[in-house]
Amino acid sequence: MNKELIRIINQVFEMEKKIGTRPEMSTLLRNIERIKAALEEMGLSYHNPSGEKYSETRTDCEANIVGDLQAKMIISDVIKPVIFEKTDSTGRVIIQKAVVLVEKQSNE
Repeated sequence: MNKELIRIINQVFEMEKKIGTRPEMSTLLRNIERIKAALEEMGLSYHNPSGEKYSETRTDCEANIVGDLQAKMIISDVIKPVIFEKTDSTGRVIIQKAVVLVEKQSNE
């Protein structure tokens, strides 16, 4: 896999995260969606696992634990997304694990 493409995907992910926190920049989302569509045409996609449950058996993430490891942990922030490459034989493979922050899930 081309390392430059992985860097581009990580930058697109960062832009998408920043746009999410700044409503005045939401007009750029259409451009981000076009970039994501072009990546998918090249057989690449990414996933933001923010808010998902985390367990030590999860193989698509490299986690930094905030506090003590608890039974119910949640992904609170994503530094880098999971990146997949489409293949003919297996469907898709992980070419980059997500780098995430994990903390105790609140009991709300």
